[in-house]
Amino acid sequence: MTLDFLQVTFLDNQVADYLIALIILVVGVFLIKILRKVIIRQLKNWAAKTTTLLDDSLIRLVERAVIPLLYVGTFYVAIANLTLHPILDQVIDALTLIIATILGIRLLVSLVEYGFRLYWLTRRQSETVEQALDALIPAARIAIWALGIVFLLDNLGFDISAVVAGLGIGGVAIALASQGFLQDLFSYFSILFDRPFELGDFIIVDDFLGSVEHIGIKTTRLRSLSGEQLVFANTDLTNSRIRNYKRMPKRRVAFKFGVLYETSQSKLQSIPGIVQGIIENLENTTFDRAHFSDYGDFSLNFEVVYYVLSSDYNLYMDIQQQLNLQLKQEFEARQIEFAYPTQITYFGNLNTGEISDSLSALVADGRH
Repeated sequence: MTLDFLQVTFLDNQVADYLIALIILVVGVFLIKILRKVIIRQLKNWAAKTTTLLDDSLIRLVERAVIPLLYVGTFYVAIANLTLHPILDQVIDALTLIIATILGIRLLVSLVEYGFRLYWLTRRQSETVEQALDALIPAARIAIWALGIVFLLDNLGFDISAVVAGLGIGGVAIALASQGFLQDLFSYFSILFDRPFELGDFIIVDDFLGSVEHIGIKTTRLRSLSGEQLVFANTDLTNSRIRNYKRMPKRRVAFKFGVLYETSQSKLQSIPGIVQGIIENLENTTFDRAHFSDYGDFSLNFEVVYYVLSSDYNLYMDIQQQLNLQLKQEFEARQIEFAYPTQITYFGNLNTGEISDSLSALVADGRH
């Protein structure tokens, strides 16, 4: 009697077919529930113990996108065992395809965004990368949704070859018309991934210098020392030699000073030690060398080299000022005089009368 009941046909399907479809649906939903409550819960507990939030985001991404896909797949497999009216069968296929495509696009968008965020984390949350993500993520979403819609229309039976061909021709025309913009766009990606500079870096490009204030998809803007904004096309920057002072771990400082020729030998020998002592007592500095370098036109010249353990220009100027003041103080205490431009005239083989006449002539010339 039971077997006869299972073989009863209703709407072109036997009762046994309906029971098989129901069993597939129930078992599939049960397995999905187990997956959600056991495996995903364990993953959440593990993620809660880590310091980063990216693993939590990945688990939420799987829960929100993959679980609905599994439900749709279970429903479709259960219904596929039944013989349905052709129109109803096409409607179910189309709805399943639409829902699965939307869920798949959402999953792909989330994975791309997750990848970008992971890249941002590996870059120590750079402000430049964060700004780039704000521009790249919406663009990636648009591109993925566009490809997903084309895929969906193609699988629904629409002829999209003409549309794709039209988009290709239009794309070529747009590319030719916006060649300069595309060059700047590719240069923007080069700046983003190669990172020759970032927001806040102090750079010099040819004869222009300033702090990087904004990096856009077409232009990069610098704030100069005098206050005005300098705007560069990204292509100009990638084709130029750039000096990035922010990447300088320490600043090498070399300077010279001179003392009078009348300075005694003992005082000359003591000057390098005086300079070394001053620099070694300053914070954030490393002494390199101090030498009596050469004989100048009116001075005995010394050359000093030391390092400031920072790229901060203001700190460098503060240290140099402190060094100059202490050097002046030490020289005054030891009666060592700095040299300044002087000119001495020597009169040889002249008697007193001739010297007086020469001086009188010089005075007369000065009056005229």
